[in-house]
Amino acid sequence: MSAPAPSSSRPLLLPQNRRLRHLRGLSLRNLSFARPRGQTIDDAAINMSPSKLETLRETSRLHHTHSSENLQLRPQAGRRRRSTGLAGASPLSRQRQLEITVEAKVADVFFTLHCLGDEDPVYISEVGERATNFNFRSFELSEWEPFITRSPQVTVKVWADRYQKWQLLLEEEIDLRFLSFLGELQNIHFPPNSLIFHLIDGVYAYGLKGKIPPPKRGPSLPTSSYNALMKLATLDNSVQDALATQEKLAAQINDILERETVNELPEAQDKLKLATKYVSQQRRTLAAAQKRRDELKASIQARREAIKLGRDLQEKAARDVENAREKLPGCREALDRTNVDIRGQRRRICEDLTKIFPITPVPSGEPLAFSICGVRLPNTAYGPSSLSRSSSSSSSSPAPGEDELSAALGLVAALAFALEHYLGVPLPYEIRRFGSRSTVRDDISMLPDQQREFPLYLPRGGSSAQYRFDYAWFLLNKDVERLCNSQGLRVVDIRHTLPNLKYLLYVCSAGSDEVPERKKGGVRGLWAGRIPGRHGMAALSVDETSSSAGGSRRGSGDSEALGAKQGDELKRVLGGANGNAARGRDGVTGAGAVFGLPFDETETKMTLRTKGLREHVGR
Repeated sequence: MSAPAPSSSRPLLLPQNRRLRHLRGLSLRNLSFARPRGQTIDDAAINMSPSKLETLRETSRLHHTHSSENLQLRPQAGRRRRSTGLAGASPLSRQRQLEITVEAKVADVFFTLHCLGDEDPVYISEVGERATNFNFRSFELSEWEPFITRSPQVTVKVWADRYQKWQLLLEEEIDLRFLSFLGELQNIHFPPNSLIFHLIDGVYAYGLKGKIPPPKRGPSLPTSSYNALMKLATLDNSVQDALATQEKLAAQINDILERETVNELPEAQDKLKLATKYVSQQRRTLAAAQKRRDELKASIQARREAIKLGRDLQEKAARDVENAREKLPGCREALDRTNVDIRGQRRRICEDLTKIFPITPVPSGEPLAFSICGVRLPNTAYGPSSLSRSSSSSSSSPAPGEDELSAALGLVAALAFALEHYLGVPLPYEIRRFGSRSTVRDDISMLPDQQREFPLYLPRGGSSAQYRFDYAWFLLNKDVERLCNSQGLRVVDIRHTLPNLKYLLYVCSAGSDEVPERKKGGVRGLWAGRIPGRHGMAALSVDETSSSAGGSRRGSGDSEALGAKQGDELKRVLGGANGNAARGRDGVTGAGAVFGLPFDETETKMTLRTKGLREHVGR
């Protein structure tokens, strides 16, 4: 970083006002290691001068004397210098000579500033490397003591590194009041080892005369008065006296303290208090660490126990897994067989439902027009009156009446309710079966609780009743759509109620395998418990420790004995009933006539499934 450039072409500081605090930088020009050549104070110089006294007066400072080794003979008159001494030399010699010349001119240089003859420097500059002209970094000396910053005199020592050895090159005692203002550094010839001083108002040098332009004429400006300056000087002197007094008092206090006997008791007491405080703090820290250690030990012990328990559980689980692996193929086979059986039973049930609720095309041959159990049900269109619109759309066949429509919807509701349980599909809208007075409940929509149930029959009440009927039919169709979706069927139009049901039953009952038979037990097992005196006979024939209603465990000896006795009693009762109540083929015969069965037990063979297909849909 070079020294600051001059701020103006004229000096702003008066010579008597220049102080060391105004110095901002220093430069060195034309580095030279030659001794200064001046007049020597010896007899030869005195003899050659016109007047010895004048020569002594002119020689105001000491000069280095020349030894015989450094004396050079003057060139003889008429003898010319030759500049072609290296003309015939080799390139290596030229390079070596050039290096010697450069080494003789350049060096590493730094300077130090000393004040009032003090050996310790107040500032040490950085080292300038291998050059002849040096611009050192700027610095600030205003932070030093007042006796340094107010001093106009400074000693500059320049140190150079030649041949790997630092030596004092130049030592100058400079008085800033006698510096010459240069203004700028251009077009100025500096002698060897010239020092240039950068002050706050410009560039100064010692021994060089600069050209200062005459001052510009301008209006005089008001300045501080003499009284103000005197007050400022007085205040400054007072501050300096106060600082000196402070230093003097500090020195006196230090002397008094050194002479007095030191009382070590208070200091020892303070040290004891401090040590006691640290001991108590360390004890608390130790107690906290011990508590933490105990907690960690308990935690580690609990973790070890938990790890041990977990390992035991893992070993037990591994043993269970090994045991389960042996049973896994059998369980998979059982699961596959169960799935196949469930599928077969569902096929059988769907075939039975197809026979119980036959869905057949109407005799008129209209497309997508079907009837259930011989009751015709048109496809809905969701208008102001589904019945009237259905009649207008099919002019070739008469529209069904209200009772016929209600009966058909009741049959559809019963079929959907049965499929819900047998297929294990929860319906979004609950169906309540009451024959031709069935209803559908909507618990999803935002409706009042008393209006959530919608009728599947044509009520009387005007347009609002008709709307509730249409909405109930819509909910029933949504339930049918849910049943179809559960079997992977895509419903094209939910308004086709009977076509969608027929398609669903067709798909559920389809299959290449043989339909399984119904489980044995059936109606006989169901109606056996309703025979008068049945429980009494069973109770008399079974031991008191067993179940009175045949509740013994299946496969046990009591169960087999009770079953044999019940079978014999049932055959005897049924045989007596057949002999006493025999009737013609056109009426109800056999046990059905006695107990109110709607079929002839002797000719009709029906079984009722008592286990399997126990899926129940929780609502």
